[in-house]
Amino acid sequence: MSNVTIKRVGELLRSVFEILWNKPEGLTAREVFSLLPKTIKLTEEELRYSAATNLPRYERVVRLATIPLVHAGWLTKTEKGRWYITEDGYQACKRFVNVQDFYKEAMRLFEQRRQPPPESVMVLEIAQESAWIQIEKHFQQLRHTKLQSMLAELLRAMEYYPSWIAPPEKDRGHIDLIAFVDPIGAKGRRIIAQVKHKGQAVTLEGVRSFSLTLGSNDYGLVFSTGGFTNEAMRVMASGAFEKITALDTSAFFDLWKQYYSKLNQDARHLLPLKSIYFLSRDP
Repeated sequence: MSNVTIKRVGELLRSVFEILWNKPEGLTAREVFSLLPKTIKLTEEELRYSAATNLPRYERVVRLATIPLVHAGWLTKTEKGRWYITEDGYQACKRFVNVQDFYKEAMRLFEQRRQPPPESVMVLEIAQESAWIQIEKHFQQLRHTKLQSMLAELLRAMEYYPSWIAPPEKDRGHIDLIAFVDPIGAKGRRIIAQVKHKGQAVTLEGVRSFSLTLGSNDYGLVFSTGGFTNEAMRVMASGAFEKITALDTSAFFDLWKQYYSKLNQDARHLLPLKSIYFLSRDP
């Protein structure tokens, strides 16, 4: 970034914060970069692609410049490529009105903590985002029956006992899978699961409707590749449906990764994973 002034970097960063400012749920990096040219006028040089990274130059500049913001605690980037402003980030933006001072303070904190070079961190960041895009695409391409099987295998790895999976010819209803908490179901408690695939986000009404299928000893599990509406997530977070667990693709994948070593080989083929090691960003 030697040919980019500190002032220009600060302007780009402030535009990123403007895009994220009223988005407490965050945005994906792809969304941020698609909105940036609409938020700030970019130069021809910034729009030109870099041969080294195959990225527009403005994206490379922003990716490198946001790394100190992450280490300053002002911006959070998840492994799946979602960006959020932290509370400290909101305060820093208000405290350092001058865009150059904003970036300089982030750089001071970054260098003070002797973090790995931004270039190596950017490589890891892009790799994680690309991997998650590929995984999401894989989920969307799976048939409903495959997702049922994946959920059953995950529950087995978590030491639950699936006893029934809805057959392929069954009309889509509220129940796709039933599992017990012990091998023979003697304890009476059951997990009633519903798989929602290739549809819109599950609404609050959809959660309420599913809750009516649960008996007094049942626990509900809704796995939705389309996610859940903000209203549904807010009400469930409040504890109104304390016997229902909601899993979107991201949450399901996190559990799959956590219990991957306990899955059998056939189960792993449903969503095979391979570790690749990068230089850690931690000191």
